[in-house]
Amino acid sequence: MTHEEKALQAFSDGANCAQAILLAFRDDLGMDEKTAARLASSFGGGIGRLREVCGAVSGMMMVYGLLKGYDDIKDPAVKKAHYANVQALAASFREENGSIICRELLSLPKNEQSDPTPTPRDAKFYHSRPCAAFVASAARILDEALKN
Repeated sequence: MTHEEKALQAFSDGANCAQAILLAFRDDLGMDEKTAARLASSFGGGIGRLREVCGAVSGMMMVYGLLKGYDDIKDPAVKKAHYANVQALAASFREENGSIICRELLSLPKNEQSDPTPTPRDAKFYHSRPCAAFVASAARILDEALKN
């Protein structure tokens, strides 16, 4: 099963967008399912349903950081190179989907208050929300970046 398929399966099983990405790559990370789900749990709905950075993008960046991130916090050249790669990932997602911001991707009003109550995961949710496509896109973009 590809990472994209794993991410879509996790999303359809009820994972938020960030969790779906992290769960899809957890074997590559050597991370157990519970840890992956907990680590990404705060990032669904554009960070706790604040509708900011898309959860799929946040999940993509978490995986990228765990696999390709830096740990020498005093080396500005290493930071710069990593941030350039992160920006390239975000640009790829933005190019494919139009934005990296959850509310923009979902065409929600800019000033709308976000209710922390999760939307029920029923047939209406999966039919009306484009989130599965964003999860698939993030998994594909990340896979391509990791191959290069």
